[in-house]
Amino acid sequence: MDLVIVESPTKAKTINKFLGSDFQTESSYGHIRDLPKGKMGIDTENNFEPRYVIPTASRKTVNYLKKEAKRADNIILASDEDREGEAIAWHLSKALELKKEKVKRIVFHEITEEAVKEALKTPRSIDLKLVEAQQARRILDRLVGYELSPFLWKKVTKGLSAGRVQSVAVRLIIEREKEIENFKPEEYWTIKADFESKENKKGFEAKLNKKNGTTIDKLEIKNESETKNILKKLEGASYKVAKINKKETRKNPPAPFTTSTLQQTANRWFGFSAKQTMITAQQLYEGINIKGEGQVGLITYMRTDSLNLSPKFLEETQKYLKEKVGKEYSLEKPKFFKTKTKGAQEAHEAIRPTGAFRSPEVLKNSLNNNQYKLYKLIWQRALAGQMPSAILNTTAIDIEAENTPYEFRVNGQILNFPGYLKIYPEKSKELELPELKQGEGINLKKIKPEQHFTQPPGRYSDAGLVKELEKHGIGRPSTYAPTISTIIARNYINRDENKKLAPTDIARVVNDLLIKHFPRIIDYKFTAEIENDLDKIAYGEKNWKKVIKEFYEPFHQNLENKYEEINKQDIMPEEKTKEKCDKCGADMVIKTGRFGKFLACSGFPDCKNIKPLNQTEEDKKQLEEIEKLQKKYQGEKCDKCGADMVIKNGKFGPFLACSAYPKCRNIKSIEENKNSTGIKCPKCEKGEIVQKRSKRGVFYACDNYPDCKNAYFGKPTGEKCPQCKSLLVEIKNGDIKCSNKECEYTKN
Repeated sequence: MDLVIVESPTKAKTINKFLGSDFQTESSYGHIRDLPKGKMGIDTENNFEPRYVIPTASRKTVNYLKKEAKRADNIILASDEDREGEAIAWHLSKALELKKEKVKRIVFHEITEEAVKEALKTPRSIDLKLVEAQQARRILDRLVGYELSPFLWKKVTKGLSAGRVQSVAVRLIIEREKEIENFKPEEYWTIKADFESKENKKGFEAKLNKKNGTTIDKLEIKNESETKNILKKLEGASYKVAKINKKETRKNPPAPFTTSTLQQTANRWFGFSAKQTMITAQQLYEGINIKGEGQVGLITYMRTDSLNLSPKFLEETQKYLKEKVGKEYSLEKPKFFKTKTKGAQEAHEAIRPTGAFRSPEVLKNSLNNNQYKLYKLIWQRALAGQMPSAILNTTAIDIEAENTPYEFRVNGQILNFPGYLKIYPEKSKELELPELKQGEGINLKKIKPEQHFTQPPGRYSDAGLVKELEKHGIGRPSTYAPTISTIIARNYINRDENKKLAPTDIARVVNDLLIKHFPRIIDYKFTAEIENDLDKIAYGEKNWKKVIKEFYEPFHQNLENKYEEINKQDIMPEEKTKEKCDKCGADMVIKTGRFGKFLACSGFPDCKNIKPLNQTEEDKKQLEEIEKLQKKYQGEKCDKCGADMVIKNGKFGPFLACSAYPKCRNIKSIEENKNSTGIKCPKCEKGEIVQKRSKRGVFYACDNYPDCKNAYFGKPTGEKCPQCKSLLVEIKNGDIKCSNKECEYTKN
């Protein structure tokens, strides 16, 4: 028997379906070894040797896999085909203490029976160059994070962190925000006119386009005065068709998806975040339970920057198009796309469905909404790329205002042959123009001057940021989504009301510090060069330890110097205010913390009073309530360790907590915060029914928990059901019904 090890249980389930009783498929649940938490884990004095540990959560899995590996004839490591997957395979071989002669490494682009069985025929050894490239990235990121973060804690504020790629992404977002803030709108005008054919009375709109035969620039008409001057010259003018230009144009199909373009398109079309796109794509790749087929992998590997497609898929696509769409929508020869991405893995494939004949509509009932949307998008894009171009008939009509230097223009287009648009419906606006002849006179119905102002650039969406990172050569397919998720989780970036990315106050402070004192860390070109070095390590062109050394030594020396050179007050100057501390009377100052600006007493550390900067009436009431509670419960002791109990404010309001936290985690509810209904619990007859909250929302339960676990899905009214004597409850729509699920009584 051979043991096959993959990263995820879903992937294991899908593969297990193809393999017979001679194989046992198990999951490692991702990485089973990593650098230790809370420690650097890298010996910077000994050639940057990493010290890997098996996390507590993985020990049970490791022991189980060790036992199964001893029973197996061969161990087949089938983790994903990228650097991360190669590293997982290598860590498995080390953690399970596998004998080299028993280990086989296989890779495949899709989780289908044919692909997996073909991979089993051509196993290879673990590619140590790919492992070293992944290891170098991990070590570089650990060195930056573990050395720069404590510096930020000391010089800025506690709880901050810095990342090699994340800090550059934050810089991009901040620079875009500064562009928006510094933008000065510029006024400009356009002049449009409604015309009508004299013969067929069909109307159309045209725009002022030329003056003395030269195209008018967008910002050329600067103000109302210039506009009125033009309108005066056009007064009483007669109009005729000066020129008609008709031609056939082709709209070429797009390339299949890479990781970057999939994230960008899913963001634009569906509003998916990069993380949401990758989670859904992972599900489609690892396998979905399809009715009548069982567990099926629906797309190829989704972390790729290649535009290649397999010959088998290309052949299958043409067959599908001929049979299901129409012969005129197929090609005699397949179309090949060339990637422009630096360092793209051309041996890989683009993201495509595992089968062209598995159309989205066939799978609709087996997929959730997000899975269906993303699968349909991938399927449409992959097939569209192998279809003919769309053909459009375009018409440009120039209209001369006689005896003036001005011309208007109208552009129209009609879709003559849809081509790839038959499957991939990109927005293509059609405008049919009336039949006109050169020299023909036309009627002016109305002239419409319009005032405009130039608009600032928009904040980055996930799609925009991924595109910008890719343009600069920063990060790789596997890093885009985690980078965005990390900078949001670390409170450097927030999403605005339109889900666009906006920097926080603390992000600006950290970014300014890094630009001034650690320019290489946050430099676009330098970060891209590091990515190129990692690629060269993967190709065997560079030594990973040398790359780390060249980066680390100047970085570490600069960091040591900055500890002495930088004063916290220079980075985080306090802003004075006229407000006085309501506890000690000292001046209040504005400080910047991890979660933004706040008011703090200048008498710190003797007085630790702090307040929100923009305090609402609700904030003030809440603070007053907490102060009252602090006085009321002053001197109360913890019934577990004897320490003082203190008032804390949580998600659901104030509560009592032990001051010895984290050694003692005792907490208690506060009588004023229990939202009692005044109804005695009918089950234990000791407690009262109170309002409580959980992740699912509000519910009602006995306050004698855990001795009594009586709970209700609606608010008890105090009345009893006339049929079964259980409490009646009020549900969301205001109806009153019996709380006993087996009783159907509803009060009218």
